[in-house]
Amino acid sequence: MKKFISTFVLLWLIWIVATGISIQEIVVGGIASLIVAAVIYKQVSYSFGVDSIVKIFKFVFVYIPVFIYQMILSNLDVAYRVLSPSLPINPGFVKIKTSLKGEVGKLALANSITLTPGTLTLDVDDENIYIHWIDVKGSGSKEYQENISQTFEKVLGGIFE
Repeated sequence: MKKFISTFVLLWLIWIVATGISIQEIVVGGIASLIVAAVIYKQVSYSFGVDSIVKIFKFVFVYIPVFIYQMILSNLDVAYRVLSPSLPINPGFVKIKTSLKGEVGKLALANSITLTPGTLTLDVDDENIYIHWIDVKGSGSKEYQENISQTFEKVLGGIFE
């Protein structure tokens, strides 16, 4: 029953996000989600509890605004570099140690770094993330982490760990 309810809620939320909030869409989405959930719930390998709902709210209302702010700053930095070709850059590969233990948390961190202009995640192992950075600032792993991932990790640590 928990898998059915989790599947229904997930499908219904996706429907509402994709179509908008109106009475018609909520009702039609609810009916469609019930039907699809009844068909597929035995094939899914997830279920949500109350703690999952809290994590989702933290992700949406805390992490996404932080990510958007960091992305805007990075976009402005890269745009400034493009519009000022005489501005020196220092591209390079850096290794950052991460304190995140879970695979989903590491995935969210790696994707956040890649989606932020000027950085590209190349690989992730047990405790490190390898990144190509358009302008390497700092002289060691600790400084690289402060400049690239620390802001993301603080929030993601409270959600995925």
